Amino acid sequence: MKGSKSSGATRKADTKLAVKKTAAKGKSAKDPNKPKRPASAFFVFMEDFRKQFNEDHPDNKSVAAVGKAGGAKWKLKLY
Repeated sequence: MKGSKSSGATRKADTKLAVKKTAAKGKSAKDPNKPKRPASAFFVFMEDFRKQFNEDHPDNKSVAAVGKAGGAKWKLKLY
């Protein structure tokens, strides 16, 4: 037939487009003794801010309220 592909040409194209499957490698085990990264300046600030906020507002149990108040205070101190 005129203009049709031969079966050999489609096999070559299929092998070029085929995704090679490799054996799944397992994740390496995490080292439990690996030191943690140092805390950022914001987290150091929030540690002190939480203590102060809880002393000023002992009836507040909302974590979100502490986070929002700390973020607002941090934003004001930067500028």
